[in-house]
Amino acid sequence: MKKVYGTAAEALDGLLFDGMLIASGGFGLCGIPELLIQAIRDAGTKDLTVASNNAGVDGFGLGLLLESKQVKKMMSSYVGENAEFMRQYLSGELELEFNPQGTLAERMRAGGAGIPGFYTKTGVGTVIAEGKEHKDFDGETYILERGIFADLAIVKAWKADDTGNLVFRKTSRNFNPPAAMCGKVCVAEVEEIVPRGSLDPDMIHLPGIYVHRLVEGEHEKRIEQRTTRPRPDGATRKQEEA
Repeated sequence: MKKVYGTAAEALDGLLFDGMLIASGGFGLCGIPELLIQAIRDAGTKDLTVASNNAGVDGFGLGLLLESKQVKKMMSSYVGENAEFMRQYLSGELELEFNPQGTLAERMRAGGAGIPGFYTKTGVGTVIAEGKEHKDFDGETYILERGIFADLAIVKAWKADDTGNLVFRKTSRNFNPPAAMCGKVCVAEVEEIVPRGSLDPDMIHLPGIYVHRLVEGEHEKRIEQRTTRPRPDGATRKQEEA
């Protein structure tokens, strides 16, 4: 099966439709499928429900789809860096389903494992538990959370071979593997596609059986928040460069 495509748009060809549920990998701006997100924006697919840890930032990542009003609902655990997200949510333009971070990851993993639901103590007694089934186990109360079964998963990896075996780097391994698992179809963008057999089997984080299409590309890799401190000698970067 051919899995490698020339562009993100080609890799998404025939997969997009209005009203679909998309699981998107990444954590903050680390490991986000930025090329595929841009291709979805260019395609104009609308009324999307997106399950992702966060919603990017203004003008980048999933923030692009919010800007273009293509997202109807977000299923997220953190949305604090996006002013447009806040504006749309407070004005009633955008639906939001808040999830504790571990619960969201487990909902994706459960979907990928074919598990329709699971019980967790996280969220009991809070607004998260409203409207959900409660059940007691060994004297403790749990709530039922449903697995996520997405129409499409979009993820970003560091390396892949042409069969779709993926290797993630550091923090990008948080949400990308479970997001990839829960999609009926998974499209992965990678920094490098290496020859088959060159990846150490013990270093593969996601087997190629979960990945249907691949695209290699250049990535911007923005820093979400840059924090610096003064040099001990008091010099600034501008003074140093001068």
